[in-house]
Amino acid sequence: MLLPPVASLAVLGVLSLITFLAYSSQILLLYLEPHPLERKQIIIFNVLVFCLLLSYIRSVRTNAGQIPSVDQHEDDSTGISQKLASKSRQRWCRRCEAVKPPRAHHCKVCKRCIPKMDHHCPWTANCVSHVTFPHFIRFLFYAVATMSYLEYFLYIRCAVIWGNKDLPSYFGPTIVQYVHLFLLISVNSLTLFVLTILLIRNIWCLTVNTTTIEGWEIERHSTLVRRARHFGGFLDGPDGIRVRIKRQEFPYDIGIWANTKQGMGTGNILAWFWPLSASPSIESGLTFEENGFEDPSISWPPPDPDRLQCKSIPAPRHGSGFTQDGPDYSAEESKKAFKLRQEADMLRWQRPEDQVQRRKPYVKRLEALQEPSEWSSDAAGDDQTSDSGEEGWRNSEGERLRDFGVDEDAEFYDEEDNIPLSELIARRKGR
Repeated sequence: MLLPPVASLAVLGVLSLITFLAYSSQILLLYLEPHPLERKQIIIFNVLVFCLLLSYIRSVRTNAGQIPSVDQHEDDSTGISQKLASKSRQRWCRRCEAVKPPRAHHCKVCKRCIPKMDHHCPWTANCVSHVTFPHFIRFLFYAVATMSYLEYFLYIRCAVIWGNKDLPSYFGPTIVQYVHLFLLISVNSLTLFVLTILLIRNIWCLTVNTTTIEGWEIERHSTLVRRARHFGGFLDGPDGIRVRIKRQEFPYDIGIWANTKQGMGTGNILAWFWPLSASPSIESGLTFEENGFEDPSISWPPPDPDRLQCKSIPAPRHGSGFTQDGPDYSAEESKKAFKLRQEADMLRWQRPEDQVQRRKPYVKRLEALQEPSEWSSDAAGDDQTSDSGEEGWRNSEGERLRDFGVDEDAEFYDEEDNIPLSELIARRKGR
């Protein structure tokens, strides 16, 4: 797998960092008190370094996977079409011109849909996916273990130097050795701190069976539920349709042990730590066991008005195409409600180049539609939504989907709902 120049530089940078910390430190420790590393310590340390390098190389070189291109008539051999048919909402990627299985996303860097995509990691120049996640978490584990061991060695030498601070300078290390020691401590401590947090987070995601992207989706869903509560359980989608929003449980958390087996690709605990363990198969990342808390026909992610396509919809059986019937709607109130939904829809679907003001919170924006002067006078914005529409929504950490490597256009504009299998077969034949 050839890497683009920028990605190659990132990988080269990581390998250089590992080399600096792992091998230059062993040279320095030969000359520092209280004594050089013992034979046993050298063996353990270098075994950890070897496991670290091997896990990192596999994280970089292993294909993150792609959705198999299988004739729709042959889908029954894998059971994919039958399981997708049971869902109320099927997902279609126009970029790949293929069905998008559950938990898959289109990566803007890899240019394809990745099964159970977690994120695109710039430091491995590869997607962390159903296939590469075991290698990635082993890389983090051995990185933390190796640097923790090195931190122990450096701490002992620093304690000796501090204890001899009153002795003449010629009894201690040279200036070059002092600088080298300072760089090792600074770089190793900072990197260890960052990777420890990342390892803990990934272990938590492994045990609850969520990806980084799904964590974003869960937070987004909670936001929509809070918004819908303000409007009686409904939010407005494109073309004046109303979408019912209710709290939906995450379906893929099936228990700590089952989650871990699924994420690591095996139930063999020794294989979890073995750098040469086999990668999970792509086929096992196309469908996933669910916990049964929700109706099997309900799919994840939950309904999101801003993910719906603008499309022509038939006029209601009662009333005109410009009104919406309801128990509490008069003719004028129905027309006014439709106009508000239409104006809100125009705001939601404005593209980045068309919208110059930062946006208010969702509810306040709808309320401000009745007072245009209030909307135009406030350019500061006070929520986490960027100026690029609802698809630019950010979570509590300020992250958008594109920050995880997801192609936002494919995720928000290239998904269609309720695609019949006959249509999928027709599209497949027409290519």
